[in-house]
Amino acid sequence: MAFMPFLTAGDPDLPTMCRLIRERAARGVDLIEIGFPYSDPIADGPVIQASYTRALGHKLHVDDIFAAIQSLTSSIGNRQSAIGNPPLPPLVAMVSYALIFRRGAAEFAAKARDAGFAGLIVPDLPADEATDLVAIARQHGLDLIQLIAPTTTADRTRRILDSATGFLYCISVAGTTGERVQLPDALKSQLRSLRQQTTLPLAVGFGVSRPEQVAELRGLADGVIVGSAIVRQVAAISERNQPVDAVVKSVGDFAASMLAETRL
Repeated sequence: MAFMPFLTAGDPDLPTMCRLIRERAARGVDLIEIGFPYSDPIADGPVIQASYTRALGHKLHVDDIFAAIQSLTSSIGNRQSAIGNPPLPPLVAMVSYALIFRRGAAEFAAKARDAGFAGLIVPDLPADEATDLVAIARQHGLDLIQLIAPTTTADRTRRILDSATGFLYCISVAGTTGERVQLPDALKSQLRSLRQQTTLPLAVGFGVSRPEQVAELRGLADGVIVGSAIVRQVAAISERNQPVDAVVKSVGDFAASMLAETRL
């Protein structure tokens, strides 16, 4: 399975974000999801919401995120450097449609592509209304990754599958992001059903935070997305004044433990 960790852009700052990306690349993660801070997210739980608030408190701007990512991808790229930096995995932006709409979808997609993003996840844009953005993303070489919830009807599932590219983001529970003790039994039957309907990779997010949960999904999912469990560790820099070096290593160690489970 693929391991796809999440991080919040600009939390605690953009240079540390870039360090966290490099650390995860060094650990061999398969994809990194980068959340664009927004004041009113609809899908994020309290841990990620708090990280967005911290980032926005520093007057973070969308263009700042693009510039930092572009600087990072330009310096490292998808190749080994002479000093041993590992190649970057694909980067995917988790972004509210309000941020895209305000900039203009075509301009946002162009800037995302130029910065080095491979795809977009837009949690508050229903698949029924995503036709234009699907076309624009395709024109700019970006995947538009769609979300499927436990409450998604069969008819809506078919419409989502018609427009989704890259992979399918399978929400494990009805609700917001956050760490959970166990994954619902209904998730397994949903994944089996989706497997019969699409050739897209299935990645499970919302609630995955432990290696044993990865084991539960083996043979059913193609990837796991982990957010809150990592964002909580990064919060220690701002909330408990823990040294950046120690937190970066801790996040890397956690990524390594989750990655090892996906390789069994």
